[in-house]
Amino acid sequence: MNTRETSIARSIANFIALQITQGIYAEGQKLPSIREYAKSHGHSNNTVINAYDDLTAKGLIEPRRGSGYFVAGMPRATMSDVEPTSLDCAMDIVWLMREQLRDAPGDLHVGDGFMPVAWTAEVEFDKCSKKLSHATRLGTMCRYGTRFGYAPLRHYLARRLAGMAIEATPNQIVLTHGANAAMEIVIANFVKPGDTVLVDEPGYYPLFGKLKLRGARIVGVPRQWDGPNVQALEQILQTTRPRLFFTQTLGHNPTGSDTSPAKAHRILHLAEQHDLLIVEDDPFADLKSDSMLRISTLDQLNRTIYIGSFSKTVSPALRVGFIACHPDLASDLADVKMLLHVSSSEYCERTLEAIVTEGSFKRNISRLRDRLEEATDSAARIFSSRGYPVFHQARHSLYLWATIPGAPDSMQLARNLMKQNIVLAPGAIFLVDPQQVTSWARYNVTYASDPRFLASLPG
Repeated sequence: MNTRETSIARSIANFIALQITQGIYAEGQKLPSIREYAKSHGHSNNTVINAYDDLTAKGLIEPRRGSGYFVAGMPRATMSDVEPTSLDCAMDIVWLMREQLRDAPGDLHVGDGFMPVAWTAEVEFDKCSKKLSHATRLGTMCRYGTRFGYAPLRHYLARRLAGMAIEATPNQIVLTHGANAAMEIVIANFVKPGDTVLVDEPGYYPLFGKLKLRGARIVGVPRQWDGPNVQALEQILQTTRPRLFFTQTLGHNPTGSDTSPAKAHRILHLAEQHDLLIVEDDPFADLKSDSMLRISTLDQLNRTIYIGSFSKTVSPALRVGFIACHPDLASDLADVKMLLHVSSSEYCERTLEAIVTEGSFKRNISRLRDRLEEATDSAARIFSSRGYPVFHQARHSLYLWATIPGAPDSMQLARNLMKQNIVLAPGAIFLVDPQQVTSWARYNVTYASDPRFLASLPG
């Protein structure tokens, strides 16, 4: 085994050892088979064998002939083992965010989280801004907004949610400074240092940073092509007592996958069994069919908290998002919002309401869907023709989660491409432990077909 394979095997062993010490794998619990682990994480069987051998030598797991590998037992982490809340806990993610957001001339953002500017430039900002009277613009610039946010936009959102079969009154909707601020409000309300919080893994890395900053214990629920691994979720719920599970049902970042209706039902059933709140982030709602099932559609906001934004379809610069939830909780979250941010921007909210109620907005969304579907198909065909394994291809997906043969460490691949001003989103940043080595990476379908990028790849 070469040096690179040794490093990967050691990383796998360290990560599983951490899961054992945290109680995610209980004593006597069976680990995934070597073949299952290798396939789901993009490693070779030999690499996983060496990792399991390392864990066996340390006495953490034991092989049972004909049955597989089982946890031999180890004391769980105690509350005193939990790191205190500090910025240091999140600084690795802050650095990664800075790299992803850099905008130097000539950069090609193959790992970008947004569609090309030219695609969303058709939104008539100037026209919509002019709909606001001079007095209205002046008034909203000189005072704070209300606790819940601009009422006409909340009424629009209530109608928009009704189109997805989610019933919510305007008083169940709290406007925020984008989806990220919505997550911060939920975290501030529910999470104390040392609390266990579940997340999709791979998943949304800025969320991981917010939870680390809060001092939470983050547990990843493995993501499969049709949604979270419900068997793993059930095992986690049996050994831990989490309060929240943050998940993206549709257009999952970074895999682009959608949760199947069968899994959505199962997740909600487990949540009811274990008194778990589900925080459903839906940033691509306008690009997905209203008929596609959300967990919030099944639950009607009883134990689900629905988060949405317009960053992907209008503009990330407006910073308008929202939380939809049970009416009693909405009032509490509006109070938390006041403590954290005083208010959200009524000027931005009024501008957004003018945009989304324009007749041209639906036409723009329809064009975006068509262009995104075409880009997704094109990128997937190119990756397939080159022999690049793709995790899953969904319609209207901004992302492909894929591996490049000859590049077993996507973080190293990202460093190499950075020298050519090509910005990648390596898979490690989407893992709870970003020190893991993985060949997977997130590719934006609108840039993944760029000849400059394809010419830069190994092999």
